[in-house]
Amino acid sequence: MNFDYPAQLRFQCTKCGICCGDTPEKTRHILLLTAEAEQIAKVTKQPIAKFAEKTTGKTPYTYEMKKTAENGKCVFLTENNHCAIYPLRPLICTFYPFELRTTANGKHQFQHTTECPSIGKGETLRKNYYIKLLKQAQAKTKNAAEH
Repeated sequence: MNFDYPAQLRFQCTKCGICCGDTPEKTRHILLLTAEAEQIAKVTKQPIAKFAEKTTGKTPYTYEMKKTAENGKCVFLTENNHCAIYPLRPLICTFYPFELRTTANGKHQFQHTTECPSIGKGETLRKNYYIKLLKQAQAKTKNAAEH
């Protein structure tokens, strides 16, 4: 696998919840693939419209998670900054604080946000961490393209 990733970067989630909603500096867009929205709906026994809205122009994503009016956080974030759907969380949530870009020549590049207070904490991430993320992204987006 040929890709670029931040070398010598330390990261360990501190469960602060910043990734789960808006901040004064950033409006968060928690995007979902159709299969992710359908799985969340099935497990939570809620219609998709209760927790997500249709979105366009963000292929392969088809939905955007709703946020609460009072604090702009994901509707599945609990008061204790726990994700109520953690095992089902969308790919975009699994990736945070990383983002995967693909260059014009098809090379993948991992980038990270500096807004995450967990950057610089914990163990140095190794290449295998990024390989795992890349494989998850490829599997989910391949599945999305087939449907």
